[in-house]
Amino acid sequence: MLQKFKKIDGVIVVVLVLLMVISLFSIYSVTHGRQGLDGFHIKMLKFYILGFIAFFGLALLDYRLLIKYAVYVYTFGIALLVLVTFIGAEENGAKGWIKFGGFSLQPAELFKLILILFLAAFLFRKNKNRLHFWRDVVPLGLLALLPFVIVIMQNDLGNALSYIVILGGLLWIGNIKFSHALIGLIVTAGLVGGSIFSYIHYHDSVSKFLNELRPHLVERFDPWLVPDEASAKASYHTKNAKLAIASGGMSGEGYMEGSSVQTERVPYTYSDSIFVEIAEEFGFVGSAVLLLLYFILIHRMILIALECRDRGGPFIIVGIVAMMLYQIFENIGAFIGLMPLTGITLPFISYGGTSLMINMASIGLVMSVKLYGQEEEEDLPKASYTAPAKQG
Repeated sequence: MLQKFKKIDGVIVVVLVLLMVISLFSIYSVTHGRQGLDGFHIKMLKFYILGFIAFFGLALLDYRLLIKYAVYVYTFGIALLVLVTFIGAEENGAKGWIKFGGFSLQPAELFKLILILFLAAFLFRKNKNRLHFWRDVVPLGLLALLPFVIVIMQNDLGNALSYIVILGGLLWIGNIKFSHALIGLIVTAGLVGGSIFSYIHYHDSVSKFLNELRPHLVERFDPWLVPDEASAKASYHTKNAKLAIASGGMSGEGYMEGSSVQTERVPYTYSDSIFVEIAEEFGFVGSAVLLLLYFILIHRMILIALECRDRGGPFIIVGIVAMMLYQIFENIGAFIGLMPLTGITLPFISYGGTSLMINMASIGLVMSVKLYGQEEEEDLPKASYTAPAKQG
């Protein structure tokens, strides 16, 4: 155990500590003295303590055991998503929290890690064989589409889209045929491009249709695609966020000196919108430092995947990298006009217990791959999957 502990990547631990410091100071800046929010930085510190316990605990746990039982974990995750649909508490327009006592759990956040483990287990079972379209790609797509639909019904667009990104990332390295990947990219680009074109040029008809199904989506897409036609309520968040970011300039207005944030013109600056506070108070330089830390973290994860001798470890890491890249790009992109506002958190920075715990657990799994992924495959625990016979 001690020998394993010594092999933990020190650079990743340092990056996590630095992200923790940024998070705590940023949350304090926008919550101190505010009724109902004062003391959130202390709560976040407690979440981080639990997060580091989860990080080291999962790092010392052989990740291959989780791959072994991935099917059962997936079933449990779907059951949680269905349960929250009926008994979940609603926050900020999304019905996605299970609350018990003083704690709350967001199953949609947890399911991202569950989906990564399940897809990694499936690809591990393939034993480096090519993925067949009908036998492999379609079933995987349906198994990712199921939680996507459930979470969309809960008005949680951000987490729902993350499932598709995770699926795409793992299929990309899962030995999918090049022709299938090319067709998939063309179809995806066509659907996305066609949807955006239709939304902009046939806005009245499309928005009317969406309002009958999910009015929440119109409030997300209007400020992004047709800002001139968006209602004042729908565009309030992103418009003030852009003004706050612009006011930061190159070096920022100074810590705890941000005017837009402090006067509460940007909602949820302690959680989803925390990047706005960082950009306003520390400017382009502070934002670049944060992105640099993310880059170092992702770079170290990719190096661990490349050094892994086991087939399952790299699949897990690629899924986690895809998840985090999406969250970072979506969160920041939403406030500079590149992406729709979906309410997804900024990894390791935004206030939130479930989000932080999932991210820390994810990095713990990456560390487990580093500690156990160098062992020969014959040392693997007996898996619940058996490799299919090679096709003649």
